[in-house]
Amino acid sequence: MDKTGLAAALGSPAPFGQSQFAIVRGNSFEAKVKGDGGAELLRLVYEHLGAGPGGAAGSGGTSAAPGPDALTPDLTAAGPQGRAARTALALREATAAGAWTLLDHPMLALEVAGTPAYLEPDAVVVHPDGRWTVVEIKSFPMIDGSADAAKVGAAARQAAVYVLALEATAAKVAGAEVGHTVLLVCPKDFSNLPTAAPVDIRRERSVTRRQLERLTRVEELAGALPEGLTFDPACSAEELTEAVSAVSAAYAPECLAACELAFHCRDRARAAGEVTALGRSVRGELGGLTTVEAALAAAAGHPDGAAPAADLAFEDPTAAALRYAARLRAEALEQAPARIRPEAVECPC
Repeated sequence: MDKTGLAAALGSPAPFGQSQFAIVRGNSFEAKVKGDGGAELLRLVYEHLGAGPGGAAGSGGTSAAPGPDALTPDLTAAGPQGRAARTALALREATAAGAWTLLDHPMLALEVAGTPAYLEPDAVVVHPDGRWTVVEIKSFPMIDGSADAAKVGAAARQAAVYVLALEATAAKVAGAEVGHTVLLVCPKDFSNLPTAAPVDIRRERSVTRRQLERLTRVEELAGALPEGLTFDPACSAEELTEAVSAVSAAYAPECLAACELAFHCRDRARAAGEVTALGRSVRGELGGLTTVEAALAAAAGHPDGAAPAADLAFEDPTAAALRYAARLRAEALEQAPARIRPEAVECPC
């Protein structure tokens, strides 16, 4: 489904995304890294990951560093399926040739919930020993050899998906092995010069694999939907609203950074008074109180000041904590005017 078009047709377009300046800067840096046939990129791979088990840079290995004769196969083909097949062929040929090979923006296929998903990493390098290394090129800086931990973690999770897709192809190629250490290439300090650091993604790979194995297959999801349901953006807003309402959604503020339908789901959550609109942490703290109205009722307590024994909501520890917090707030508001007298406030001018 076209989620961007669907969100616009619902009247809740998602005005988020990377700025044009950031896109241009990222593309410029990637072009610099891959310039001269990828010579600089291959040098970084060799410097940080070596050429084989006994040929790591600086370890006295015998494998030669990549030279100007490194292979850069053409991966153009019709459609994502054709590009994925062309990439698989290039990987087999590079492994059999036993030479340094740079695959620029290859297309990989990964089965997600029974449906093929096509992925496009920045680059994949084939080592002379048959090792395949994923290269992630990011525009955030690496200052004094370290970068922002959150951004590095996001890059590692992204690279883990590429590694899983490569493993499916490597299983069919004799002598091929996918490295679990990816190379993260970033600008050095505050310049536009590339630098790199190896990132071990074995933990991210294991987590991603478990998540993919637990996903419900698309056929099962589609089978649970009403007959004739469609998300075609060409339909009217009323029809699309009814169609989207037929699918349950667990909105959280974090959705705003990742989902095109986040603004529509936020409006629905606010209209229904769902506490998920306040964040997952609030939702977890409130337990069985799933709406704002229920939480406020629990905080207010029973009108006569005592919770009835039959009312389990008011016997819940969460309800007791809310009543205690509401009492503290009321006391603080009553004392605030006494502590801050208007005549005691001096004019800053």
